[in-house]
Amino acid sequence: MTSPSARVIFACIHNAGRSQMAAAMFNLQADQAHAHAISAGTAPGPRVHPVVVEAMHELGVDLSGAQPQLLTDELAAGSTMLITMGCGEACPHVPGLERDDWPLQDPKDRPMEEVRLIRDDIARRVHALLARKGWAPPEGVQA
Repeated sequence: MTSPSARVIFACIHNAGRSQMAAAMFNLQADQAHAHAISAGTAPGPRVHPVVVEAMHELGVDLSGAQPQLLTDELAAGSTMLITMGCGEACPHVPGLERDDWPLQDPKDRPMEEVRLIRDDIARRVHALLARKGWAPPEGVQA
């Protein structure tokens, strides 16, 4: 079990798709007393991809007001873990953070069927991460 202050950063290049979905799903499923997530990008886009907003809306998650943000040293300060998402050489390295890479396709300009597959892959990965780290709520308790 980790301290109540565990914070996970999900990062991709534009912070307009994968990382937004991952942070939203993490915060929906995590025991907030133990961990929460934020998302950021190395070159943030102007908005979350509309197809991503639509795919998440299907799960009852509203990303319409989410705004991509730049991954900075200040934002990373105090975080526990960095999960990069398919950004290859452009993925950031933040010294001192546990790091994992999830090689995921970028949902930008993909048909909804493909975006759903990416979303569902992210959901499985988030669920496994929460279970592995002990950040999921106790059985029978909703996050």
